[in-house]
Amino acid sequence: MDIDCRFNTKLLHGSNSKYGQREILPPIAQVTAFEYESMEELEKVFAHKSMGYAYTRIGNPTLAAFEQKINSLEGGIGAVSCSSGMAAVTSTILAICDSGSEIIAASGLYGGTIDLFHDLEKLGIHTRFADKLTRENIEKLITDRTRAVFGEVISNPSLRVLDIPKISAVTHEAGIPFIVDSTTATPFLIRPLELGADIVVHSTSKYINGGGNAIGGIIVDGGKFSWNFDKNTALSEFKKYGKMAFLLRLRTDLWENFGGCMAPMNAFLSFTGVETLGLRMERICENADALAKALEKESDIEVNYLTLDSHPYHELAERMLSGYGGGILNFRAGSKERAFKIINSLKYAKIASNIGDIRTLVIHPASTLYIRSGKNEMEAAGVFDDTVRVSVGIEDKNDLIEDFVNAVRVSR
Repeated sequence: MDIDCRFNTKLLHGSNSKYGQREILPPIAQVTAFEYESMEELEKVFAHKSMGYAYTRIGNPTLAAFEQKINSLEGGIGAVSCSSGMAAVTSTILAICDSGSEIIAASGLYGGTIDLFHDLEKLGIHTRFADKLTRENIEKLITDRTRAVFGEVISNPSLRVLDIPKISAVTHEAGIPFIVDSTTATPFLIRPLELGADIVVHSTSKYINGGGNAIGGIIVDGGKFSWNFDKNTALSEFKKYGKMAFLLRLRTDLWENFGGCMAPMNAFLSFTGVETLGLRMERICENADALAKALEKESDIEVNYLTLDSHPYHELAERMLSGYGGGILNFRAGSKERAFKIINSLKYAKIASNIGDIRTLVIHPASTLYIRSGKNEMEAAGVFDDTVRVSVGIEDKNDLIEDFVNAVRVSR
């Protein structure tokens, strides 16, 4: 049962869960299987005629507690946790699409997602990329095979922002679900289901976990989309469940059969990590804003951050993201060599490929995250040979500013 409260209170009390032995946190059910007193009981569980857990690949109480918490934050009808963010995106697409289906997606996606969509081509699921997700671009790309529109709320690292109400209006007119990856925004900045999105995915390895200690992903179903089962044949077996069809297909087919479940320990670490999401994101956004404004004063680098007046998505971000700019900024150093020199000169930022950690992380995306992407794909994602991406942490902002400004200056 959800309770009505503000964000930080909801993080701790929103799902109002009670655990068996009065624990204040869910116990870690670090087991593969669950014992029953009789074969009749276990048969009912497998036949979905009785509540219970049988095998952790199918369900686990620690995973269930984490799913309930994130579902409460996003306002969905149910959530399914996964082994990684990529598993979450993959499972979402495969639950809706079959061979011959098409997806419409923004071109400036995270490199791993672009690689995934190319891999899905081998299964007969094709992606039609739009430079930006706008009414005009989406309507031009829709065909009778289109099964979903996919976008990132804040693209990583180009920092484009989706106008969710406008895009969802277009997709719903066409009878197509709108799937959003809200990893970089988090429920602290925005709750996409309230604005018209149908399905939300997260890489929980990032801001939701926060500590950089557990890989995971999660899918939240808004439960409001009216599925056309003649068109969405991948869901036809679940027609009798109506608006719950996607969630039940996802859990009983894709999640169970493909085996992409989250580990119980990772679910526990992510459960405890997300309880400080509001505090962390407030500090991270404050730090990122201060760092971006300090770096903008350095005339020989080009800074990209959403709260800067010069940013093309500044006004939309103000309206959509509660006045915050998120935890990612990037800048162009002028050359790959100088980008490397700046990165290597930093004292506090860790050179690592994750984002959303409490520590500041820095990377050269062109030589790492986008190493398999072509030049056009990279540039559409805001990645150039001289781009430096920064995932800002919770350190003292003055230390970060001094560190980055010094690194920029000594690189000249």
